[in-house]
Amino acid sequence: MYFIGYDIGSSSIKAALLDGETNRQLAVAHFPETELDISSPQPGFAEQNPELWWECVLQSTRAVLARANVDASQVKGIGISYQMHGLVMVDKDLKVLRPSIIWCDSRAVTTGDELLAQIGEVKSNEHMLNAPGNFTASKLKWVKDNEPELFEKVYKIMLPGDYVAMRMTGLPTTTVSGLSEGIFWDFKNEELSKPLMEACGFDESVISQIVPTFGEQGALTAQAAEALGLPEGIQVAYRAGDQPNNALSLGVFNPGEIAATGGTSGVVYGVKGTPVFDPKSRVNSFAHVNHTSEDPRIGVLLCINGSGIQYRYIRQMLAKDNVNYDDMEAMANKVAVGSDGLKVLPFGNGAERMLSNKDLGASMLGVQFNRHKPEHFFRASLEGIAFSFMYGMEVMQELDMDINKLRVGNDNLFQSQVFSNTIASLSGAPIEMVQTTGAIGAARGAAYGLGYYKTLSEAVAGDTILRVYEPQQGNYQQAYQSWKNELAKILNK
Repeated sequence: MYFIGYDIGSSSIKAALLDGETNRQLAVAHFPETELDISSPQPGFAEQNPELWWECVLQSTRAVLARANVDASQVKGIGISYQMHGLVMVDKDLKVLRPSIIWCDSRAVTTGDELLAQIGEVKSNEHMLNAPGNFTASKLKWVKDNEPELFEKVYKIMLPGDYVAMRMTGLPTTTVSGLSEGIFWDFKNEELSKPLMEACGFDESVISQIVPTFGEQGALTAQAAEALGLPEGIQVAYRAGDQPNNALSLGVFNPGEIAATGGTSGVVYGVKGTPVFDPKSRVNSFAHVNHTSEDPRIGVLLCINGSGIQYRYIRQMLAKDNVNYDDMEAMANKVAVGSDGLKVLPFGNGAERMLSNKDLGASMLGVQFNRHKPEHFFRASLEGIAFSFMYGMEVMQELDMDINKLRVGNDNLFQSQVFSNTIASLSGAPIEMVQTTGAIGAARGAAYGLGYYKTLSEAVAGDTILRVYEPQQGNYQQAYQSWKNELAKILNK
């Protein structure tokens, strides 16, 4: 018996096939082979075509089935992980009305601020655990205010994973976890947020039917099954945003457990057993995958937009054609901690929530033309991202989050020794690298949702720890403090 999981990212779409009996990954595939384009028609805008996601789902599905060389009729369930906070809008024919406004788009920051003033900070925090900020609800309000004729055609709104599930099942649905990441969910009253819907002027009919995070969410239609090469009627049985799903993949379910990832954006995600909010909205709280009203599980999320995308930019600008990331790592390792005074502030991918939604742009400071070579820029870039992680983790500690150990996957920036050692040394917390991916986590979520595994712990029992980064000796604190001083100068201008 097999289960297939998808990771709908902004860089690519991954598919992984799980053997339910052995709890092992049989194959993984992603499409496109390079990276998906992000359109930016105006400064601060970031959009993608949802129909392109679906095409990539089709391609990656057929590729992973071919690589595994299994009987597709034995695939019994589907799980979906997806990029959070995006907005997809469809008409009554379930056709996409405009490109999706994705997670790193900054256009709705002012809209969110206006909504916060209208709703009130106390009510927003106590009911939704967050300010409207730059989340999905604010993006929809931006469309209502700036594209009113298009807004009138909206039948349902969805998150990216909701859209992919709709293409599979023909049904527009969502989850409480998804609604909470869009700031639509009222944790105090355990219902769709009436204060937010009223402030935005939204009719509740635009919200899709709520289905459980785990369990039957809709059956694969004949048309979708033919396109995917999968059996008609199998269930979509799990759906979650990429960071809650990453935490599931790493076995992070309970209070005090911490997950992290360093993909296009960087995230630290910790679990609390009680509702918690940051009054300054620098970090945000959402319903975790195993959240219930009787047994709350709140995921506290720190997000740094300028993470892997910043390092990719450095590679494109400074690395020669034959230099890969392994080569860059080897070069960076030759440079001492602190990068000989070169500092990189990696905030060039839109408004940063932990910086009060300021869009600073990236900065390179202290450049010396006669001393700094490409290897200095490579190390300074990795250190700058790591320093950003630590800056946000200090905010999480203000909310009584204990950071004693981090668990990470093996397919992102944490593969870098320079990057991981910097975070471990500054936080004093060892970092465990686990052999897993978001797509295989989604497959395991589907298996649990259909009752194949009896507990979440059983579902993730097939993973192994590949390595552990321990705190190191060195001038890490000195370099970090110098970096913080430069950031403070810019923030206080």
